[in-house]
Amino acid sequence: MKKSNELKRDLKSVFSAFVIPASIVAGILVYMYVMGSPKNFQGFNHDNAPLPGNYLGVVYKGGFIVPILMALLMIVITFAIERYITIRKANGKGSVTQFVRKIKSLLLEGKIDEAKAECDKQKGSVANVVQAALIKYQLMEEDTTISKDQKLVTIQKEVEEGTALELPSLEQNLVILATISSIATLMGLLGTVLGMIRAFSALANAGAPDSVALANGISEALINTALGIGTAALAIITYNVFTTMVDKLTHSIDEAGFSLVQSYAVKHK
Repeated sequence: MKKSNELKRDLKSVFSAFVIPASIVAGILVYMYVMGSPKNFQGFNHDNAPLPGNYLGVVYKGGFIVPILMALLMIVITFAIERYITIRKANGKGSVTQFVRKIKSLLLEGKIDEAKAECDKQKGSVANVVQAALIKYQLMEEDTTISKDQKLVTIQKEVEEGTALELPSLEQNLVILATISSIATLMGLLGTVLGMIRAFSALANAGAPDSVALANGISEALINTALGIGTAALAIITYNVFTTMVDKLTHSIDEAGFSLVQSYAVKHK
């Protein structure tokens, strides 16, 4: 199980390393060739104002911060999908709550082999940890060279080691979502400041202010603010949702492990 988990983490690390630069490239290409297409602007020139009601052209006027924010948004969406699939798979085929309840019932009846069979059916992170602990449980029953207290400690240690092996794969990439929640806000704020600088520069011109430059500056400010806040909000929501899901899985593992240790302690009073 250890080698399998390490291989999965390596593959996910490669995936993470690929997603970030790919999202940046995709954000730049979409900004330049989709949003910046001449057909989105008056006179077929992206230096002019966007056509009425053309939101692609409006977003393009947000300036060079827009593709960065778009890349961050793509990264959030990609990792949100990846984390959802991974954590759903870690839950196994059935309800984790019912699985833990059934394992506890089988342990009270002393049906270790049946409990192991349930782990094979359930699959997922909780089942992997419980099955490893059940195997250790049976080995401890056959071992007559160590004391009961040492056996209990060994079983508990097996649960902890199994949990330590599963948790990294569950929590992987969550730190990226947490980081983007802050970066997106700051990048949106930077775009806002740059847009306001452009707007006030237009107002500072001698004579009549340049209305196009003023409009572009205000658009840049507002668009970057909206993109930054929206991306940050999505990152925060997904991070909190997945963190809660991981915590529930960890609690289920702890509950099953505690039941297993208690079952052994009661059985060998």
